[in-house]
Amino acid sequence: MLDAFFKLKEHGTDVRTEVIAGFTTFLTMAYIIFVNPAILSLTGMDFNAVFVATCLAAAFGTAVMALFANYPIALAPGMGLNAYFTFAVVKGMGVPWQTALGAVFISGIIFVLVSSFKIREILVNAIPRSLKLAISAGVGLFLAIIGLKSAGIITGSEATLVKLGDIHAPSVLLAALGFVLIVALEYRKIKGSIIIGVLTVTVLSVLMGLVPFKGVFAMPPSIEPTFMQLDIQGALNAGLIGVVFIFFFVDLFDTTGTLIGVSHRSGLLDKDGKLPRIKKALLADSSAIIAGSVLGTSSVTAYVESAAGVAEGGRTGLTTLVVALLFLVALFLAPLAGTVPAFATAPALCYVAVLMARGLAEIDWDDITEAAPAVITAVGMPFTYSIADGIAFGFISYAAIKLLAGRFKDLSPAVLIITALWITKFALFG
Repeated sequence: MLDAFFKLKEHGTDVRTEVIAGFTTFLTMAYIIFVNPAILSLTGMDFNAVFVATCLAAAFGTAVMALFANYPIALAPGMGLNAYFTFAVVKGMGVPWQTALGAVFISGIIFVLVSSFKIREILVNAIPRSLKLAISAGVGLFLAIIGLKSAGIITGSEATLVKLGDIHAPSVLLAALGFVLIVALEYRKIKGSIIIGVLTVTVLSVLMGLVPFKGVFAMPPSIEPTFMQLDIQGALNAGLIGVVFIFFFVDLFDTTGTLIGVSHRSGLLDKDGKLPRIKKALLADSSAIIAGSVLGTSSVTAYVESAAGVAEGGRTGLTTLVVALLFLVALFLAPLAGTVPAFATAPALCYVAVLMARGLAEIDWDDITEAAPAVITAVGMPFTYSIADGIAFGFISYAAIKLLAGRFKDLSPAVLIITALWITKFALFG
């Protein structure tokens, strides 16, 4: 039955291989069940409810990807998107988290519509490659500054904006140890390096008396504090159009890039380099965004960590079905999630930042009209503490530089339209 449904033989795999691949993928991305609640709870959302929402949203989205699209690509609330939700929208703009969830819901609806037609291809193909790479790197740098702040490695300063924190503090030293451990384990190709790093720092912090141990297993806590709490009406306010756009925009390119990248590695692309059933894959992603907002978490997206399972031989949706089941099992780990301190998850943020920042290496540095807007985009995100502003600066500078340099042919109508929308947003809403 499994072979017939998932077409295992057709993809050159078997049940044992797919199950092992599923466990591998889960171990590489399980850190999200600790990190996502830690980030979103800073908005005032209930930590335990977000923990449950994270597990359920990941299980739902991954199961849909498995059963509907038959791809070995798992989904969960996205890193970067949760940071934007917390630090840019709720803390930065003063938007209630319920309204921010409403914006996520609307972005999911738009994603469904875009995925059902050819609009996605038009949007993706219209954005300059240098800006796509810069957006990914910029989100990584944004995560880095959040991670460094959570670890206590940097702190605020009236004179210099930021300065070095107390590097003698046990929490700072443990966070540094966690980062070094994750990188070393990853270099040695040990599966689950991130979760091992997070749990190691947590165990050491408990032994040192820095945080109380709350246990490991328990019945899942209530999801009621976040379930169906989204404020769609509030999110329809004109001032949040830009927020909805960013949720949609970042997830669109993040998902598309992950799908293509992981599928290329697993040999699932067709002879033209295109991904069969991409519409189904995108619909799985967009439906998970909607479900996640209802449950009480930020945008759900495809995870690049799925490549770990693919490397173990995962080729079909059976791999991701195993991942979905493991996220349901993780519901019973709420006490452990509550034990993990912020400085234990900070190394995970910094490591993900390293992975995302490598996109800068692929930028055409010999063409200053491509490199300059890319740098503006990437550094604009952490320095303004806003992913949205970084992307806006990138588009505006790209269009302005190309126009003044006489490179009119490099500007597609879509880029000019998006640039005009950003300028209008700044002019009307600041």
